[in-house]
Amino acid sequence: MQGRFRIGHPGFTLDVDLSMPEKGITALFGPSGSGKTTILRCMAGLERSPEGFLSVADEIWQDEKRGIFLPTHKRPLGLVFQETSLFPHLSVLGNLRYGMKRAGNAKREGFEAMLDLLDIRPLLKRSPGNLSGGERQRIAIARALLTRPRLLLMDEPLAALDMKRKLEILPYLEKLHDELSIPVIYVSHSLDEVIRLSDHLVLIENGRITANGPLMDILSRLDLSASFAGETGAVVETTVAAREADGLTRLEFPGGKLYIAGDAYTPGSRLRCHIHANDISLALSAHTDTSILNTLPATIIAIASTGTPGHVLVQLRLMDGETLLLARITERSRLALSITPGLTVIAQVKSVAILR
Repeated sequence: MQGRFRIGHPGFTLDVDLSMPEKGITALFGPSGSGKTTILRCMAGLERSPEGFLSVADEIWQDEKRGIFLPTHKRPLGLVFQETSLFPHLSVLGNLRYGMKRAGNAKREGFEAMLDLLDIRPLLKRSPGNLSGGERQRIAIARALLTRPRLLLMDEPLAALDMKRKLEILPYLEKLHDELSIPVIYVSHSLDEVIRLSDHLVLIENGRITANGPLMDILSRLDLSASFAGETGAVVETTVAAREADGLTRLEFPGGKLYIAGDAYTPGSRLRCHIHANDISLALSAHTDTSILNTLPATIIAIASTGTPGHVLVQLRLMDGETLLLARITERSRLALSITPGLTVIAQVKSVAILR
């Protein structure tokens, strides 16, 4: 999927060239006012870039040089915003039927599967006014998907929800990630949501793209750590290997293994883990006289300033040659241990955040 949009507004100019996967969730991430929603509006045809271009699955939706511009109602896309815009005078079923009718989906293709995917079958007879915020968003997502879109655009769909409702709907968004075969563009300024849901990450600042690539690659770059503030760290995709007799669960991935608390995870299932840079310490050799269970041999790749006096950020590559981690340590520790690129160390992981 390719897009190019250039729009000038008083005090703000958007100038982006986008290349995004045709499947999975791509997150547009950046501070408020950086241009994320404007990009989404351009993709939806709600805002027209004078020199714009957009192709989805090899179909041209906009090419101003050739005089091509499909209006919004002719673009096979689904839209989900912060506000659900459900019709209050219709039941949940009525809202879903309306969406299908507008899309010409008279045969209700995918209807039963959507009810199960988003667990909304028990809600069909209720009115939107009697739904929680999380339930309304699930209905809005179902209505968008029942239009049989080739692209799903989601503009901060959780921003209007409190934490309880966010936690309620996140598992359903994860199911969409696993089940959908169409691309999803997800706008957010919440790094937790982005890390939990997306595969591909586009960083945007002041109307420009500062980075564009696979999520795990972007998160582990030293030069982008300022974009994530205190959440700097790496994401590791693991497989649940076994539930240990002492109540721990062993996770494995090409770069090593991790132990996490709890035994509620199903062996063979996949878990995405976020390892914060603040939760990694470095040692020159392996120790047995420590309470830290997760120790991973690694090689120092690079070192950079964090912007905080007395601290540095260290980029590590694990022994599989692929997995990258980031560790934040003090400058004093770096000097005391002679931490330099090429040195082999032990990354001691003090905590692992399970995302999904």
